[in-house]
Amino acid sequence: MLAMNYRGPYRIRAAYKPDPQIEHPGDAIVRVTRSCICGSDLHLYHGMVPDTRVGSTFGHEFVGEVVEVGDAVHKLKVGDRVLVPFNIFCGSCYFCDRELYSNCHNVNPAASAVGAIYGYSHTTGGYDGGQAELVRVPMADVGPMVIPDDLDQDDAVLLTDAVPTGYQAAEMGDISAGDTVVVFGAGPVGIFAAKSAWLMGAGRVIVVDHVDYRLDFVRRYAQCEVVNFKDVEDMALHIKKMTDWLGADVCIDAVGCEAAGNAMQSLTGRYAMMQAGSATALHWAINSVRKGGNVSIVGVYGPTFNAVPIGNALNKGLTLRMNQASVKRHLPRLLEHLRAGHLNPKEIITHRVPLAEVADAYQIFSGKLDNCIKTVLIPSGPSD
Repeated sequence: MLAMNYRGPYRIRAAYKPDPQIEHPGDAIVRVTRSCICGSDLHLYHGMVPDTRVGSTFGHEFVGEVVEVGDAVHKLKVGDRVLVPFNIFCGSCYFCDRELYSNCHNVNPAASAVGAIYGYSHTTGGYDGGQAELVRVPMADVGPMVIPDDLDQDDAVLLTDAVPTGYQAAEMGDISAGDTVVVFGAGPVGIFAAKSAWLMGAGRVIVVDHVDYRLDFVRRYAQCEVVNFKDVEDMALHIKKMTDWLGADVCIDAVGCEAAGNAMQSLTGRYAMMQAGSATALHWAINSVRKGGNVSIVGVYGPTFNAVPIGNALNKGLTLRMNQASVKRHLPRLLEHLRAGHLNPKEIITHRVPLAEVADAYQIFSGKLDNCIKTVLIPSGPSD
């Protein structure tokens, strides 16, 4: 099969590799019809995630058609169109029983914190991802959801990660009616976090980024205010000026370990790697929220040390909540929002690229070229 192949930082290509096989009776094999490049894939691409091995196939956002099932799979059949959450989970452990699917205890022997994720290094289990023609789906009776007939696959592929992660970011902010919410990051997750904040009763939503075309897009798509941090000398002071000197009620970090905006953070976190990424957006979130406010973190950070102003959080009495999104928990409610017209995920897709041109797709997305917001890879070509 043709698949994205990692050769080292900034070096990927489309290459042929053996087709995946059923390795366990609970497995399914899915023929991929849509997969996405996620902003967190760029952390792998840039060499920021430990134990990303040469030969890996990325891709944790994908949908497709079931072509084979193991003997123990009873809820799926060959021919089903499926949406596959980015979490791999068993459905029966202590954490899955509490719908913390991203923290499943049985699927990732390499870590005691995060569960397993498709195509996201051996720190999350070493599973190949869906930027390929075929993918092995473990726990096939637990994770995948059969795509309803009224759900477009371009919408479905965004329900595998970007939409639920943005939605959970807003949910973890515990937004009350009329709250002012600041979202750091105008990528797809930040866009959906801003949109979701309105659904949860926000009275004001502000998005911070430094790329003008992304700010223009989120202003239109999420009907929010925007701030270009290149025009701001002190972010916390600026947010306080915008909020009667109190600070925002809720701040959301939708950026993570490659945040721009602070030279020292970038030097120590992105280049020298003395900490697990640049924590600039997290600093801004903690320092811009009001006393007693809430900070929600969905931007990806490494598993090691980060320089974080925890004393500020303590003395301000903040509530910090964070996690990888537990996708399947959110899908019923998100489908309601789609059917009601409150969310239109596929409107953020700007680029559809054949899988064979995956290297170019990564360059466009990473370099923020051609006004790229979200890239979808199509194994058989853009006309499919």
